[in-house]
Amino acid sequence: MASRGQWIAVGLIVAALAAAVIAGMSLSADIRPIRPGSEAPDFEAVNIVTGDTIALSDYRGEVVLLNLWATWCAPCEQEMPAMQRLHELLGPQGLRIVAVSVDAMDPDQVLEWTRQRGLTFDILQDRTGRIERAYQTTGLPESFIIDRNGVITRKEISSREWDDQAYLDICGRLLGSVDDGPTTP
Repeated sequence: MASRGQWIAVGLIVAALAAAVIAGMSLSADIRPIRPGSEAPDFEAVNIVTGDTIALSDYRGEVVLLNLWATWCAPCEQEMPAMQRLHELLGPQGLRIVAVSVDAMDPDQVLEWTRQRGLTFDILQDRTGRIERAYQTTGLPESFIIDRNGVITRKEISSREWDDQAYLDICGRLLGSVDDGPTTP
């Protein structure tokens, strides 16, 4: 026969498990998958040119290509020239490219890396890893196209040819500069 102390221990273990399940259920509402149709999580990162802290919410009302990358990531480096070309093509129409480096190195080193490659779009840095957790990244690069209302319309994993006609059309539609064809009254 079990002693009274054993039953108390079992009761405490069951109560602790129940509390953990209830806590997990209450927190699960705050953990939503980041995918097209989701609101883009706000974050703060440092602009490596100015040193200012910038939030995604500072871009509200604009179409944003948010790119998470690192200097040591070969696929990230591979896609940067196409991002620069996309910036040159659609930046004047209002597309904001926001590339957030997750490098732990000094911001001046990231700035030098971007200058050597002639990148002129917004380069931010998050050395804390918060943005990777907020966007639930699985690797680098990962990119998110965000509409003027702050909603993710597209999520891309791995490098892309951002100046490909398909991305020009997607971004152009969000900017209101691509004709979707004739409309009927």
